[in-house]
Amino acid sequence: MKWTRPLCGSAVISQNDFKTSETIQPQEASPMKKLSVVGIDIAKQVFHLVGMDEQGTILVRKRLYRAQVMAFIAQLPPMLIGMEACGGAHYWARRFREHGHEVKLMAPQFVKPYVKTNKNDMRDAEAIAEAVTRPTMRFVPTKDVDQQDLQALHRVRERLMGSGRPSSMKSTGCCTSMAL
Repeated sequence: MKWTRPLCGSAVISQNDFKTSETIQPQEASPMKKLSVVGIDIAKQVFHLVGMDEQGTILVRKRLYRAQVMAFIAQLPPMLIGMEACGGAHYWARRFREHGHEVKLMAPQFVKPYVKTNKNDMRDAEAIAEAVTRPTMRFVPTKDVDQQDLQALHRVRERLMGSGRPSSMKSTGCCTSMAL
């Protein structure tokens, strides 16, 4: 038999002495229920999300693959979602609005001042979440599919008229804006 250190002080309790008058409280609501703002940094395959409450406290940091994003957003209650405006952001904004979320797009140069240190995707998402709550922020209107198609035609025509870029790069940009 091995020697063990004796218990001392308040650590010594018999089963008969252990009684509590405190009621056990149910667990707090999940952080997802308290979210009011989500900032999303979109990329080709991996999206970074940062969720904040009304006071600006970060409650959630998530790294999701493209296939997981809609399932995650669909389970959230309607809230404000901010993203940097780019070709694919308009597609995602339309998809998020289908689930009742308010989506605001911002030009990247207006989000940049909110990145605190050492730029990475998660910090970009945090900066987007903070920037979308600012009352003086300027937002980009979300384009519908017809507007994006027309813009893509104009860009392709303009590039064909006087650009030396390879045509594969042109078509890649159009496909990205349509989320293909």
